[in-house]
Amino acid sequence: MDKGYDRWGSDDPASPVIVSVSHAGSEYPAALLEALRVPVTALAALEDRHVDRVAAAASGPETVLVQRRGRAWIDLNRAERERDPQVDAGAVPQRQPSAKLRSGLGLVPRRVSGAGDLWRRRFTGEEIDARIAADHRPYHLALDALLAAARARFGVAILFDLHSMPPLAPRGPHIVIGDRFGRSCGARFTARVERVAADAGIACASNAPYAGGYIVERHGRPGRGIHAVQVELDRSLYLDALLDGTGPGLAATGRLVRDMIDALADEARLAPLAQAAE
Repeated sequence: MDKGYDRWGSDDPASPVIVSVSHAGSEYPAALLEALRVPVTALAALEDRHVDRVAAAASGPETVLVQRRGRAWIDLNRAERERDPQVDAGAVPQRQPSAKLRSGLGLVPRRVSGAGDLWRRRFTGEEIDARIAADHRPYHLALDALLAAARARFGVAILFDLHSMPPLAPRGPHIVIGDRFGRSCGARFTARVERVAADAGIACASNAPYAGGYIVERHGRPGRGIHAVQVELDRSLYLDALLDGTGPGLAATGRLVRDMIDALADEARLAPLAQAAE
């Protein structure tokens, strides 16, 4: 069965760092295209446009999971329970839905900025169940297995969850590091990522406006030696002036991400020693 994602590297991790690229997908199944009420080009606003190219430019020994199917099909950075009753007949209404779900960005997005509502019809519960079984669950189970294998081999594992964001307000940060306010990742690891950005002269913020989504929330278990950090890159760092195709900054951004991954791997080698000394 087509899992909807590609794996770069071995299922026996060669590095304590595992990389996830869950929002760069731009493949759209026929069933999605048939249900669209907007041009398919509108879905690009939901993509972390070409951030998989950054991951490729940064590629090294670590294992990488890259989702191919578009976020409009199913969002891997949302929990299975974040189903929107307005687009999903199988959704159970929630007393306190998340802010993302209220805004139309649940497990299956309802709308997109600049285009409005996406769908001609409401999907059946069985249709969404099938997407969860074919795409969402396999991706997260694969991450579970890779992180467990890395933890067993190296004593610690780090999930590097790579995303990209639209440019923030003038003078806003170009990188946002999310660790669920310290819940998904040890401070020593986020500090290393911040140091790489600072050494490169790139403005960086922590947990605002992006504190990390379901991926780091689910997989980050610092108390068990599994850490998860989300890194959001300003798209102007690596895309062209229209924020559509790749631009002249791609290679430099790839080197920046490579340096972040190397710093995390270095800190992972120190972490078991630090824990033993505590």
